[in-house]
Amino acid sequence: MNHSNDFLHLIVFLVSAVICVPLCKKIGLGPILGYLIAGVIIGPHGIKLISNVQETMHLSEFGVVLFMFIIGLELNPKKLWSLRMPIFGMGTAQVAINTLVFTGISYAVGLSIPASILVGMAFSLSSTAMGLQLLNERNAMSTVTGTANFSILLFQDIAVIAMLSVLPLLSDGKSADSSDIKLLNILKTVVIIVAVLIAGRLLLRPLLRFIAGIHLREIFTAFSLLLVMSMAYLMQSLDISMALGAFLAGVLLADSEYRHALETDIEPFKGLLLGLFFISVGMSVNLSVILEQPLLILSCVFGAFVVKISVHFAIGHFFNLPKSQLTFFSLVIAQVGEFAFVLLGAAATLNIFDATTNEILITIVALTLLATPLLVFLYDKLIAPMIEKRDEIEPDIIEEQENPVIIAGFGRFGQIIGRLLYANKIPTTVLDHEPDQIELLRRFGFKIYYGDATRLDLLEAAGIQKAKILVVAIDSAEENLKLVKLAKEHFPHLKIYARARNVQHVYDLIDQDIEGIERETFEASLKMGIDVMRGLGWSGYESVKRGQIFRRHNLEVIKDMHSKRKNEKEFLAKARQAREDLERMFEEENQLRTQPGSGWDS
Repeated sequence: MNHSNDFLHLIVFLVSAVICVPLCKKIGLGPILGYLIAGVIIGPHGIKLISNVQETMHLSEFGVVLFMFIIGLELNPKKLWSLRMPIFGMGTAQVAINTLVFTGISYAVGLSIPASILVGMAFSLSSTAMGLQLLNERNAMSTVTGTANFSILLFQDIAVIAMLSVLPLLSDGKSADSSDIKLLNILKTVVIIVAVLIAGRLLLRPLLRFIAGIHLREIFTAFSLLLVMSMAYLMQSLDISMALGAFLAGVLLADSEYRHALETDIEPFKGLLLGLFFISVGMSVNLSVILEQPLLILSCVFGAFVVKISVHFAIGHFFNLPKSQLTFFSLVIAQVGEFAFVLLGAAATLNIFDATTNEILITIVALTLLATPLLVFLYDKLIAPMIEKRDEIEPDIIEEQENPVIIAGFGRFGQIIGRLLYANKIPTTVLDHEPDQIELLRRFGFKIYYGDATRLDLLEAAGIQKAKILVVAIDSAEENLKLVKLAKEHFPHLKIYARARNVQHVYDLIDQDIEGIERETFEASLKMGIDVMRGLGWSGYESVKRGQIFRRHNLEVIKDMHSKRKNEKEFLAKARQAREDLERMFEEENQLRTQPGSGWDS
């Protein structure tokens, strides 16, 4: 074993990831494409820094295994049972239809019936790792679309068991006896899985409790990894997807008190190995095969995407997924999955088709994986904005208003202001642009209108000409400032009170010379700081007094820093001086401070 080579390979993986991933993230292409490009560059068909793709892929598959274990931890058995319809309904439809379509196309272009069936099965699969990662990056796992994608991917992992059982039947010279043997193996597998699930349910928690009782973090981490690896190895020995085994282990522990500890310990390993998996996929892209037959390869890749997106779109429509999300749902699982490499490799061993065909198919699979993040990126930039614009709700028709107060933005900040004004019978007109939020609040009796408050015509319809005060409580700092500038320009009679997201936003609002500016977290944080001092034994009087000193000093510093923010040297000098001034003020207070326990609480 050459240890220096192992270290060199590790350095190459890390360097390529550190360079490519941040660059792709920076230009908006996402981290997955960064890993894939890194693999293409360093692999045997690139600059040849790493040559053994299979070894790398076998190691990196453990990243997918850990990923599925963490996904399993999020799904307790009750929640998993509630997904049985999308798993076996949508999942069955997706695998069956894609298999039939790709089998028919393969047979039509001249492949034998066994080879066509194998291509159909392989191309019906999608990438669990890539699909779930794309959903996670967009926080879409809990959406209707995310649940549908996850259900299909989970069913595919189950379907792989049947596909591997069918493989020997597709090769030449297999007797009917082999089908009986395979049926027996399937029954044996089912019995073993059930036994493992029952044993795991009964034994895992006491075992985890014992390990946790030792109070050695590294031993708990080691046991977490051992648990996942053991389950994955058992499933692999039964010719079942290791990812499915890890997922089942996660589900077993989903409602245990150790779920969060397990997730925290495994997360770093998952991230690194999953990145390595995507690098290994990039390494499998054979550039020479593409250059030899570019038209054939690219046509097949394009055709595979067209078929799968069309099938997924139809399935999503049939199962009543939201129309606005059908395109994204179809794209996330449009690639051919990593398990196709396993099926195609096994097919080559069984001589189902020749080496050249096998090489072409593997290249097509790798290119679909490489192209998916790029397609999703194009969807985010081009198609998603069009869908949002198409589905945009028309602004409400606002009857003539003469209320003295208009509140723009009725989220967590604006609601408190609105409720106070409503409770004191102060007539208020509220504008917001979140339809779900508006419908909810209307049920509670609030008079709220839908629309973009930065539109001049909407403000006029809301009665801004006759209003006395405009409260700008919009969450986005950019939109917030845009409305303030608009109101200052067109309605100079208005008193404007604005919510500020941060100190920079405060500076921008000070430039507009408005009546009131309130940082959204400042007062709440200051109040908690006062409560902490009281919890430490300070008197109520002394705690509040110190809080007020800090508040007054902070507001004065912000005004002073605002005037110096254009000059970096003066700005930094003032910041240092402000800290020293605050320390000196509190030092003076300490000399005058009453004894602990005196004041309001004595």
